[in-house]
Amino acid sequence: MDAAAANPAPLLYFEAVLKPHRSLSRGALLGVLGGMAVVSLYVTTLMYLLGAWPVMGFNGADLALAALLFWLNARAARAREIIRLRGEEIEITTITPAGRARMVSVPPGWARAELQERPGAVPRLVIRTPNAIQEIGRSLGAAQKQDLAAALNRALARWRGPPL
Repeated sequence: MDAAAANPAPLLYFEAVLKPHRSLSRGALLGVLGGMAVVSLYVTTLMYLLGAWPVMGFNGADLALAALLFWLNARAARAREIIRLRGEEIEITTITPAGRARMVSVPPGWARAELQERPGAVPRLVIRTPNAIQEIGRSLGAAQKQDLAAALNRALARWRGPPL
């Protein structure tokens, strides 16, 4: 008998991978930056020919700032949150844009997912246990948080139910 047969992997009841939504793909982002560069080059050339050569520096700075902000936005899109319910734990792994991972484990026995309403803001989604509260899904909108809470609560009910 080998080690894998002696210690089978715990049954996976639920898994969700959450990542921030970004509307531009990498190719589209390069297209937008390229279009901005072409327009900036046209305006800069026109201003130079009209004798307003100091505009060249400002246009270059604007383009560099836009590229930096797009890069920061694309970098932030590398963040991930993985929520798994398996065995005897809810495992919440948060991966930062830099790639650092932090894992928190929550016992599922008395756990439930709930939305905490906040006036004028997107509600917080938390996993509540008798002695802990863990926020999840910070990058999601209100409707997506409701869907995630309902799916996680269904998975918790299935986990607590009798084995089939």
